[in-house]
Amino acid sequence: MMIGLLESDHFPLMEIIEMHKIFGTNKGVEYVHRKGAYLIPIKNNCIGIVQTSKGLFFLGGGIDNEETDTLCIIRECLEEIGYSVLIKKKVCSAETYTKHSEICYFHPIQTYYLGELVEQKQPPIESDHKLIWMDYDNLRGKMFLEMQNWALEQCWNTFKKEK
Repeated sequence: MMIGLLESDHFPLMEIIEMHKIFGTNKGVEYVHRKGAYLIPIKNNCIGIVQTSKGLFFLGGGIDNEETDTLCIIRECLEEIGYSVLIKKKVCSAETYTKHSEICYFHPIQTYYLGELVEQKQPPIESDHKLIWMDYDNLRGKMFLEMQNWALEQCWNTFKKEK
């Protein structure tokens, strides 16, 4: 059963130009560092995201142990929405220094990929995550995290250039 595929496993990727942006300021305190990987699927000029009680987020999450970005995205998409995925292209990454209500000082480092949802393989495990599709103009500026708003713009611009 195929649950995820990285396009470069079978097809050469186009030239990759990496962009990275840092949000917030490192205050010199001890931070909880958390790497994560996220998929931005685009279908019929709409972007697939998850809606939770907190707000709008990309599909994906924190990387477990020695997990790769690819395995993290595959696992998170199955847990959040029950879908298998096709990961096409790494677009950008971002990190932020912030104070989190539960973790205290938090430093998430996120990498973002364009891709597709292939098919639903199972019911979602995370019942509070609802898959929704929004066009870019309606979604722009509405992601819960500032760095995901920035990543949305980078991914959308990359998608439009390659279309």
